[in-house]
Amino acid sequence: MPMGIMSEGSVSLYIHIPFCQSKCSYCDFNSYAGLESLIEPYVGALLAEMGLWRQPTHHMNLPTVFLGGGTPSLLPLAEVERLMTALRQRFRLAADVEVSCEANPGTVDRPYLQGLRSLGVNRLSLGVQSFHDDELATLGRIHTAAEAREAYDTARQAGFDNVNLDLIYGLPCQTMTAWQHTVREAMALRPDHLSLYALTVEEGTPLADDVARGRLPPPDADLAADMYLWAEDALAVAGYQHYEISNWALPDRQCRHNLAYWLNEPYLGLGAGAHSCFGGFRFANVKDPRRYIPLVEESAKDSGRPAEGLAPFLTGLHHIAFAEQMTAARAIAETVVLGLRLVEGLRLEEFRRRFGQELMSVYGAQVEELEALGLLERGDGCLRLTANGRLLGNEAFQRFLPD
Repeated sequence: MPMGIMSEGSVSLYIHIPFCQSKCSYCDFNSYAGLESLIEPYVGALLAEMGLWRQPTHHMNLPTVFLGGGTPSLLPLAEVERLMTALRQRFRLAADVEVSCEANPGTVDRPYLQGLRSLGVNRLSLGVQSFHDDELATLGRIHTAAEAREAYDTARQAGFDNVNLDLIYGLPCQTMTAWQHTVREAMALRPDHLSLYALTVEEGTPLADDVARGRLPPPDADLAADMYLWAEDALAVAGYQHYEISNWALPDRQCRHNLAYWLNEPYLGLGAGAHSCFGGFRFANVKDPRRYIPLVEESAKDSGRPAEGLAPFLTGLHHIAFAEQMTAARAIAETVVLGLRLVEGLRLEEFRRRFGQELMSVYGAQVEELEALGLLERGDGCLRLTANGRLLGNEAFQRFLPD
């Protein structure tokens, strides 16, 4: 996969949908249950925010669009149609644009998925997480294993030829046998893409409270590492290419949107709490959709005022919670850390082209230390994590971050 998958005239677009039927026990994402009444005005605010970015991005192609959440599949098809129509009117979508949408198995049926497909969504990501009902209950998921299989089959019947399944390992009380069953069930369905995430107990979640009070044991890190290694081998045998620490794909089915993040290419985030890295700035929207909606309206009212440059433009947007200009040192560090997430690694020639210097002149001591520890290796013009390094990625990444 090329290091510069996107041209300088491209920006990927993320659209955050913060609504959920219920909040999963492990989730600390910016999502809210019980706010479905806000869906219509929220989509209206998204359309207004799109309008704000029409001029700054008018010269740029959008190679990828990602509807994430939350649960984007809670949007009625009429609201998805509003979004897709506005996207085509206000941005220049690439001819082969990848349009991904996350969905929970318990929220979709065949007419809905056929509608999504007909509106231009061409990649579906199903949050399956497990093929064991007891594990799904522990996670607070609203679907069963049978409903997950049914949602996958329905997606295929609806015309989706690019489907991802999310799975989680390292759950409290999860056994290796149970994990192997989940992975085998997933492989038997033959999805185009699989994302396997280790459970993280996030502070402030119901799961963290259960662990703290002894109702559930904490995840077993050693067992989770064994689960990862087993899945790595099993997926390789099944023909899946391991291209990023937590992601596997059939040939030519890598998630192009997420590759833009890992290649540290520009992206624009719309919606409550969405983050952006664009034009040399990093910025984020306010998190609460109840604040985001009126603040975007204020931004739209003031949008007629001319702004020379991105900094004053961002200053004039009321819904921006923070913005900071990226320093050269930060851009270099993030490019290295994100690039090392790719199994191929960081292409040294591309680093030289992008920053005008050799990576070893910036991070020679760190690279040599991590090579000696067996966490990094160089070869084929790339710097990459070793197999052991992928298990201990944070140990490597922290060496490259600015103080």
